Amino acid sequence: MARLKIGILISGRGSNLQALIDACARPDYPAEIVLVASNRPDAFGIERARQAGLPAVVIPHRDFADRASFEAALDGALSQAGVELICNAGFLRLLTPWFVERWHDRQINIHPSLLPAFPGLHTHERALAAGVRFSGCTVHFVRVAMDEGPIIAQAAVPVLPGDDAETLAARVLAAEHRLFPLALRLVAEGSARIVRAADGGERVEIAGAAVSPDAILNPAD
Repeated sequence: MARLKIGILISGRGSNLQALIDACARPDYPAEIVLVASNRPDAFGIERARQAGLPAVVIPHRDFADRASFEAALDGALSQAGVELICNAGFLRLLTPWFVERWHDRQINIHPSLLPAFPGLHTHERALAAGVRFSGCTVHFVRVAMDEGPIIAQAAVPVLPGDDAETLAARVLAAEHRLFPLALRLVAEGSARIVRAADGGERVEIAGAAVSPDAILNPAD
């Protein structure tokens, strides 16, 4: 079976990158990492990639006059490596419509909330301020609007009494490390299919995926 060639974009410590490295190391996993790219030279994720023997490149966005030239360099590196799907794993740059459309349906992102709730930054603080009983994370196909696009998979975690942004973030991050490899597998093996409605709406259908029929209550019944 041919494995889907993945490029991973990072800006920081790369804990989700590590989850994907571990998943792709399994012989039965349908994807392989062919490039890790960071816009920040000090991103620890680059060291993670090198320790795993993966090709890694730093393309500092500050070295370029504008977004267009930075993204052209990034696109060139991804294309040269033969990347078929991009995974944004803590990539802290807004991408222009040119880049997003160039990789349309070939770029996925993980976000630390149950989208469409709390897009953007400071998700955990906002979730706590809103008094939600569940938070979580979402993997979705990337579209031009920030943190929008057809949802592939989600994981929910309870908000516990006494939580602050740090404790909630840690619980969500642990869920991210399980969710991202699952979502990538669904895309790589062809189980996740984008369905487009006549009105322009989009959603993802998952073939053969197990779904829990039970409601999860917080507080518990």
